[in-house]
Amino acid sequence: MHNAPTDYKSQQVAVQNVTILGATGTIGVQTLAVISQHPQRFKVFALTASTNVKSLFELCEKYTPQYAVMLHADAAAELTAQLKAIGASTIVLQGESALSEVAAHEEVDVVMAAIVGAAGLHPAMAAARAGKRILLANKETLVMAGNLFMQAVVEGGATLLPIDSEHNAIFQVMPSAKRENLTDIGVKRVLLTASGGPFRNASLAELHAVTRAQALNHPNWVMGPKITIDSATMMNKGLEVIEAHWLFNAAPSQIDVVIHPQSIIHSMVEYIDGSVLAQLGNPDMRTPIAYGLGYPDRLVSGVSGLDLLKIGRLDFCAPDPIRFPCLRLAYEALNAGGTAPAILNAANEIAVEAFLAEQIGFMDIPVIIESVLSASQIEAVTSIEQLVAVDTSARQSAKRWLKDQHLNMHKQTLKVVIK
Repeated sequence: MHNAPTDYKSQQVAVQNVTILGATGTIGVQTLAVISQHPQRFKVFALTASTNVKSLFELCEKYTPQYAVMLHADAAAELTAQLKAIGASTIVLQGESALSEVAAHEEVDVVMAAIVGAAGLHPAMAAARAGKRILLANKETLVMAGNLFMQAVVEGGATLLPIDSEHNAIFQVMPSAKRENLTDIGVKRVLLTASGGPFRNASLAELHAVTRAQALNHPNWVMGPKITIDSATMMNKGLEVIEAHWLFNAAPSQIDVVIHPQSIIHSMVEYIDGSVLAQLGNPDMRTPIAYGLGYPDRLVSGVSGLDLLKIGRLDFCAPDPIRFPCLRLAYEALNAGGTAPAILNAANEIAVEAFLAEQIGFMDIPVIIESVLSASQIEAVTSIEQLVAVDTSARQSAKRWLKDQHLNMHKQTLKVVIK
């Protein structure tokens, strides 16, 4: 009889306090699912959410964190009343500053940074400066402030572990030596795999007619709406290219994207001797989450084993720049450097919001982004405050585009009516 699987060195590790930023989102919920399997290793210290009181209340009731944070005051007041009614001891905090407080708290060992969007930047920086183990699932931190964040990680003595399945895969097969120069550690390039989303074989005419429901129907992964749309446009992969640049000190020319529809190979590293190392697994975010939580140990994640015989084949092709202009725009922003990636990210967030609200078409997303980028002045990055201002300005520029587009459509409608 086989013994039940146990964690490697599990009995030698002290209980670690975990803060989960974005606890009610997909990554947050999956992190709690992994933690639930290892009560001897992890204690939930703080959970945060934006406005989802119902979900955060249920999580607080189950995991009894010391702190809960709601971004908005009304939500915090509602959660406080609900927790008080059941006699819970969880302390409710409110606002952006509270996110940074629970990320940098002296009792916290691990921070899962899973807030989607630019809102996750400040608490991730606070965790880095406080020297925490950071499980980074927030793309925007590196996209907006890559150099500042990586500097904060070094100066704060933090440990940074990427949770995106692609970067986690690269981390697992990359040499552990200091990555000052990829060539010096024998690496030729990194290859980010991409599923291609639901539209990898769609014609341009079909892409122009894509609906919200179609774009939210990802063939392989279960993710939140914003990331799912980014996957459909391949902006998600473009942002990952920028992230890989900072995480692995890779030049843009050393980062390639490969369409791999099965999402079994999560990414690869090619070495100068011709070897290519890949990390494989079923498409389930609990695998990289468990890797980050347990590192350098391996933890049971709850993910089923990979059956290569059942899969049968692994396919690859190059991404089509015509179908996926967002990927091209991300490379252009990375090559431009400075504030360009922050502008790209901000414009994309507004464009995706507009598409989800059914205000624009699917192929309008890259049009808005390119318009905002071309109209913006690119500057060297000097501070978080500067990046916040750039982010705000780019969002306003994208909203003006939407407003102008709406006015133009209204004028065209009036012309038709008059005729």
